[in-house]
Amino acid sequence: MKITFLGHACVLIEHESHRLIIDPFLSGNPAAKLSPEEVKVDYVLVTHGHGDHLGDTVTIAKNNQATVIANFELATWLGWQGVQAHAMHIGGSYAFDFGRVKLTPAFHGTGLTIEEGDKKEIIYLGMPTGILLTLGDKTIYHAGDTALFSDMKLIGMRKPVDLAFLPIGDNFTMGPEDALLAAEWVNAKQVVPIHYNTFPLIQQDAHQFVQELEKKGIKGIVMEAGNSITL
Repeated sequence: MKITFLGHACVLIEHESHRLIIDPFLSGNPAAKLSPEEVKVDYVLVTHGHGDHLGDTVTIAKNNQATVIANFELATWLGWQGVQAHAMHIGGSYAFDFGRVKLTPAFHGTGLTIEEGDKKEIIYLGMPTGILLTLGDKTIYHAGDTALFSDMKLIGMRKPVDLAFLPIGDNFTMGPEDALLAAEWVNAKQVVPIHYNTFPLIQQDAHQFVQELEKKGIKGIVMEAGNSITL
């Protein structure tokens, strides 16, 4: 399985014959090195409706005739945009042809901000989620945007997480100290920090975070946009 980080919280996963992308924020992302038009995927998974996660979902899904997987409200709205969507919600799971998806809680905001001239509107797009992926014998957890919450312990209770993508940016999500606890609570074997340094408000030292992870016996990986790892 090949996993490529595309910047911010965007991850591309190639598993067997399937290609999945999570939170495809590429346009307007200063860290992104790939354009939406270059993305070739079968599925798009979206954690929540903020612009830096929903991103280029509609463009990518239409270009690839890909299925979008998201919470019910967000999936419904995407369907209204002409996108094929599979609706789920927190606590639910579903077996797709590539593997199983389970949506987990995430403590954060939601909604798409629209500013068109004098029109200013926030469209409610359902509760934010994390994503628990079971691909073959591997488990991947993408936390989305979230605060630290104690029920993260339940995520790693049944079996350890082989790879966790955890936000460390602080201000909008948990910061490095809380992410260290989250890594322990989800029983992660490896952690990739995400959602940092894209904007001035979320500047963090990912290498320092990884050093602290390794003191706890957890492997940390700092990935720059375009970097890939094999799981």
